[in-house]
Amino acid sequence: MIAVGQGSANAFGVLVERHTPQLYRLAARMLGDSFEAEDVVQECFTRLWQNAPRWQPTGAGLVGWLHRVAMNLCLDRKRRFRVIVTPDVPDRADPAPLADVLIEAEQTRCAVADALAALPARHRAALVLCYYEGLSNASAAEVLDLNIKALESLLFRARRLMRERLQTRAQAWGEIAPQHVSAMT
Repeated sequence: MIAVGQGSANAFGVLVERHTPQLYRLAARMLGDSFEAEDVVQECFTRLWQNAPRWQPTGAGLVGWLHRVAMNLCLDRKRRFRVIVTPDVPDRADPAPLADVLIEAEQTRCAVADALAALPARHRAALVLCYYEGLSNASAAEVLDLNIKALESLLFRARRLMRERLQTRAQAWGEIAPQHVSAMT
């Protein structure tokens, strides 16, 4: 180390040859990556070269110092964020709703449209103006030439008729669906 501290490349070469296998094994076991292990060994010897003029033999000597430097470098590499590159790019989840959700939504839309179409004209008009067009009760009452109380009564009856028609349809579907399911299995 005294010769390395004085700038002897030959002495440095001897230390590199002597200690590289052990440091590489240590780094490879710690990191699980041969390329990272090679980088750690290189950095370890770079630090040896830089610190050689000030080096004082203590404790476990040069072997202990090199192993401590290598271990610290490995731990630093394990702690830092790394991007993992793979040859296969993972598939992105399709943000579109699943087919069964779309089918169910379309069936519901059709059921509501059918039930609305089956209502008497004034009931349908009250629901369309208030719920589909977003008019206030006062505005819808004015359009239908009714007072607000009459409109609210009309809306109440229209909602009740819609609910009854949709429940009847759901019950009919409930009687048909189990037959279709058992026929498929």
